[in-house]
Amino acid sequence: MKKIEAIIQPFKMDEVKDALMGIGIDGMTISEVRGHGRQKGHTETYRGQEYNLDLLPKVKIEIVAPAERYEEVVKILSGAARTGKIGDGKIFVYDVAEAVRIRNGDRGDFAL
Repeated sequence: MKKIEAIIQPFKMDEVKDALMGIGIDGMTISEVRGHGRQKGHTETYRGQEYNLDLLPKVKIEIVAPAERYEEVVKILSGAARTGKIGDGKIFVYDVAEAVRIRNGDRGDFAL
């Protein structure tokens, strides 16, 4: 099993979710997060004062998928989240040793 963690632009969330559901991936955890990468934030003006916004709003999506499907998930996720501009985000892939469904004790891929 693989855990796929993606940090994306908030306005791409619905498009990404629909694309993942289109390939049968419906189990995911979504969190609103803040951060920055190479873009280092930006400056905005509010009531005549300039503010440096160095932590930008992002969305973090976490998915655990069977090892055989993770490449497909990454491809769909990156395609749906891409705008081609700086700040599109990152995808991280981790190995998952075990998954257990609390309700009935299913383990491994059956727990997904």
